[in-house]
Formats: sequence, structure tokens, C-alpha cells
Amino acid sequence: MRSRLQQFIANNFLPQRRNGPARPDGSQYKTAKGLYRFRKAILQHSKDAVLILIGVFSAGFGLKSFLLSNKFIDGGATGISLLIGALTNKPLSLIILLINIPFILIGYRQIGKGFTIKAIFAILALAICLLVVDYPVVTHDKLLVAVFGGFFLGAGIGFAVRGGGVLDGTEILAIYLSRKTGATIGDVILVINVFIFASAAYFLSIDSALYSMLTYLSASKTVDFLIEGIEEYTGVTIISPKNREIGRIITEKMGRGITVYKSAGGFGKRGYVQEDQEVIFTVITRLEISRLRHEIELIDPHAFVVMHSIKDTRGGMIKKRPLKH
Repeated sequence: MRSRLQQFIANNFLPQRRNGPARPDGSQYKTAKGLYRFRKAILQHSKDAVLILIGVFSAGFGLKSFLLSNKFIDGGATGISLLIGALTNKPLSLIILLINIPFILIGYRQIGKGFTIKAIFAILALAICLLVVDYPVVTHDKLLVAVFGGFFLGAGIGFAVRGGGVLDGTEILAIYLSRKTGATIGDVILVINVFIFASAAYFLSIDSALYSMLTYLSASKTVDFLIEGIEEYTGVTIISPKNREIGRIITEKMGRGITVYKSAGGFGKRGYVQEDQEVIFTVITRLEISRLRHEIELIDPHAFVVMHSIKDTRGGMIKKRPLKH
């Protein structure tokens, strides 16, 4: 049993040598490295599965407790499924499966097998959830249905995407069409949703279409919030003759890391100035922006500072608590 496991790990998680058989030297190290990669892969897939399942139950709650009972729809493939379900009274679980099949096939060609497996798992789980789980109807207030139905549906889609899967295949189609036509992904999604909401206005009612647009806005903002990260970060580039002092304040007083670049002059008020100096780059949270501005102002009021939003970060010191000195 152990030899089979080691062979499986060697074939799937160890780098393969291109020239000749593997050397026997260091086999224990290679096996340990393979086991480490195997455990990391299992842990990552487990985390992805948990996120997808959370997304499935959240989306199911938004659909059955809010949208379905009030005949509201959303944008994308989910909106198409809800519209068809409202017109035909067919089970939503079956419609979602059928609607997403073309998107899954496109995703297999455009993104890859790993994504396709997770997408199939997510969509099947959502269909089973809608078929089996008996969610209570929370409210019939149209405004609350639009806002909170969109919120829970968007949270479900967002968690599924964080887990590497998808509950709504519209973006897959948008990626495919953007590559074929040259249009942006946002333009493709906009055209699809205009068609969906226009159909809702024609087949259901103007009120339902307008409330459905509010549902879509609530869902899309929730998806963005979950995918782009709960915390917002700001990248700061600082150019100043006193960069060493500023860098010391950032590292020692604020407890944040910095990266120092070498610059070879540039244009300013005095024209082209060829003076080598250091450029500081750091990443801070939005709550630290005011403090950093104040510290820079005290050291060099004329420093050139550029700030831009960062969706998420990994590694480094930004997600750690600031050091105390």
C-alpha cells in the first residue's frame, strides 16, 4: 500500500527528469517533498470544496427564500434559468443544469480541466441543493427581496469563484466572445444582461424587470466584494531626496515593509535632472493612509507620492500585525 502511494506521489507531484531515469541519491528527500506537495494539494482542494459548498447553500438560500417565490430574476445564466422557470414552471434545478452545460464545455476549452471539474461539482451541488433543501420564504417585500436575494445569491457566486468553481457561466461565455470578437468582457456581459432584463420586462412585467436589475446590482457588488477581498490595500510610491528617512519611518514606526528601487533621474520643475536616487514602494491598508501622509509631510512636504488601489496581496508583511518597537 505504501509503495503504491509513493509511486502515485512520484508520478503526480514530483518533477520528472527529462534525461534518463531518476538517480537513487536523495530518494528520501524526493519522497518527503512529494508527500509535502501531496498534502498541500489535498488541503487546497479541501478548502476549495468547502468554499464551493458554502457558496452553494448561500445561493440556494437567495434563490428559494427570496427570488423564486417573488418571480424576480438575476443577470447571467442564473437570470436566464429563473426567467425560463417563471415562464414554464419547470424545476429550477433541472434548468440550471441544462443552461450551464454549454458554458462548462466552453470553460473546458478556454480555461482547463481543473476548472471544469470544480464547475461541474458546484453546479451539480447547487441543483441538488435546490431540489432537496427546503428553504423557508423569508419575506414578500419587493425591496427586501431584491436587495437580500441579490446579496445571498452574489455571496454564493463569490464563494464558489473563490473556491475555483463557478455557479454562473456567463463570464466564461464573455471571455470566449471577447477573444473571438475583440469586445471587452464587461461589454459582452452588459449586452447579455440587457437582453435578459428586456425579456423580463416583456414576459413578466416592468416592475419585475426593474426590481430584477436591483437584484443584479446587489449580487454583482457582493461578488466583487468577495472576489477582490474584504480588505482594501493601497500601493504607495514615494520619490523624495529624504527617502532613507521616510523608509525608516515606514519600517520602524509603522511596522510595514518597503521595496527600494534605484532611479536614474527624470523630468521635473528644473527640466531633466540626471540624479540617481531611491524610490520607495510600500503597501498599506486604507486605515493607514492618513498616518503615512502625515509622516511624509513632516519629513518632506514636497515629496512626490503616488497611491493606487490593490485588490489583494499575498505574502510579505501587509497581512501581519505591525511590528512594535
